[in-house]
Amino acid sequence: MNLEGIITAVLCFACIGLFHPIVIRAEYHWSARCWPFFLLAGLVFLGCSLLVDNSIGASALGVLGCSCLWSILELKQQEKRVAKGWFPSNPKRVSKQNNSRSHA
Repeated sequence: MNLEGIITAVLCFACIGLFHPIVIRAEYHWSARCWPFFLLAGLVFLGCSLLVDNSIGASALGVLGCSCLWSILELKQQEKRVAKGWFPSNPKRVSKQNNSRSHA
């Protein structure tokens, strides 16, 4: 019996569940400008996945790398969700909306 497909599916599901709060916190603390970190991490994980002989390990690193890259898009979407008021904005960070109101 080959369980690699099921294990990979569980890893994908776990990464989605893990990265959802990571994106929310990253946007809250550092704004969407932290996207280069996700790009670098994604490329490193994908590169490492090419070097691993174990198919489960390579799959895990590949899924992790793609999740990091997908998080770049999610950061932009999270920024829009915060602007709509669906998520709290960081009061310590000057937002674009507050900045444009002060100059008007």
